[in-house]
Amino acid sequence: MVQVAALVPNAGVDSDDLNEKPEIWIEDDSDVQTNPVVQDAEFAYQKTNIVRVNDAGVVMAAKHIHEKLRIESYSPRTWRSHPLHICPVEPYEPLSNKACLNWIFLISALNFSFWSEKDGRPDRYGVLWQESWESSRPKLWTGYWSLVASLNRALQDDLPITDPNFYASETLCPDSLIEYVFRAAEGCSETIPLLVERILVMREVGSILCDGFGGSFQGFLDEFQRQHNGEGSALQLVQLVVETFPSFRDEVYLDGRKVCLWKRAQILVAETWAAFYPAAPETTHPLFPGPSGPAIHQLTMFADYRVPQILHHLRILSYPPALLQLLRTGTMLAPGSPEELSLRAASVVAVERVRAEMLTLQAGEDPVESAVSSVLIDFYLWDLAKKVERGEERIEGIQTADMVPTHRTRSIWY
Repeated sequence: MVQVAALVPNAGVDSDDLNEKPEIWIEDDSDVQTNPVVQDAEFAYQKTNIVRVNDAGVVMAAKHIHEKLRIESYSPRTWRSHPLHICPVEPYEPLSNKACLNWIFLISALNFSFWSEKDGRPDRYGVLWQESWESSRPKLWTGYWSLVASLNRALQDDLPITDPNFYASETLCPDSLIEYVFRAAEGCSETIPLLVERILVMREVGSILCDGFGGSFQGFLDEFQRQHNGEGSALQLVQLVVETFPSFRDEVYLDGRKVCLWKRAQILVAETWAAFYPAAPETTHPLFPGPSGPAIHQLTMFADYRVPQILHHLRILSYPPALLQLLRTGTMLAPGSPEELSLRAASVVAVERVRAEMLTLQAGEDPVESAVSSVLIDFYLWDLAKKVERGEERIEGIQTADMVPTHRTRSIWY
C-alpha cells in the first residue's frame, strides 16, 4: 500500500427514471434513519420467491463468521492491508488526502462487471502490474483487482487518471487513452468488459464533480457536510450520491414499485469509511465527525454476484434446482429479471439476518470492539469468496454446499 499527498446504458431502469431525483425515504434524525434498500430488498425477496434464506444456515454461519472475525482480528482497518489499496495519510488532513479520495471515488464508480467469458482460462482479461505498492515483482491481476491494477499502473506512469478534471475532458483524456489505461496483458484475448460504458460513466461523474464540487470527491464531501452542518451520516451520504450521479442510481421496478439496491453508492461510502477508519476505534471518524459518527450499521451489504456465491456455499442461501442449472450452464440472467433480482435481494435480506444473529452472539461484549455491520460482514465474505475460489482457504466446522458459479449478468450496477 502507498500513501499519497452522459447517461449510461442501464439495467432494468428507464432512462427517464435515471434523470429523475429519487424520492426521499429517510428522516433527518440519524437515530431513526431507515435505509430503503432494507425494505425494498425484503419486498423483492418475498415477491420473486426464488432464492430463499435458510434460517438454520444463518445461525450456523453467523457463529462461524463471528468467531473468524475475532480470531483474524478482522476490522475496518483490514481495508488498509490489501496490497493494491492507496491508503490515506494519517493524521487526517483534507489536502493531503484529496488524491486518495479521488482514487476511491473512481474505483467505486467503475466497480462493476468483472466476470469473464473465459473464466479459468489463461487468456481471460487480466492486467499485468506489480504485486503491491511495495513490491515491483510482476503479477497478473484479474477480476475486480484488474481495475485497481489498471488505475495504479497509470498513476505510476504519471497519468492523472483518477483526477476528475482529467478524465472528464475528452481533450486531455481521449477515449483512446482510457482504452490504453485498461489494456490487457499480453496473451489475453479479452478486453475489460463494458469499456464503452465505463468511459461514459467516467465522463458523467467527472463532469458533475467539476461543474458542482470543485473537481474532486473531497469537494463533494465538503458540500455534503455543509448541508448537514458537519453531522452527516453514511446513509445520508449514500442518498446524496444517488441523487447527484445518475450512474450510481441502482434501481429497478417490480410490480410498479421502485426497488433500490444501491450497490456502488453504498460501497463508495463504505470504502471511504473503512479507508479513513481511525486506528483507535473510539476516536472520532475524520469524515463523519457528528455525534452519531458514520452510523455505518444503517448500510446494507453490496448486492453483487460474488457475495451470493459464498452465501450459498455457507448454506445461508438456498437455490432451487432450476436456478442451479442456469448457473452451472453459464446462462445469462438479464438485468432486472426475476432470478437476478431474487439473487440480489435475498443477499441483502440474508446478511441483515446474519448481522442480527451476530449481534445476539455479541451481547455483553465491548460495544466498540465488537461492533458489527452488514458492511463489515460483506467485506469479510467477499474476501472469503476470493480465498475459497483460489484454494487458499477451506471452510471447516460447518456444513457447506458445493461452490457454484456466480450468476452472469452484464450491468453497470455491479
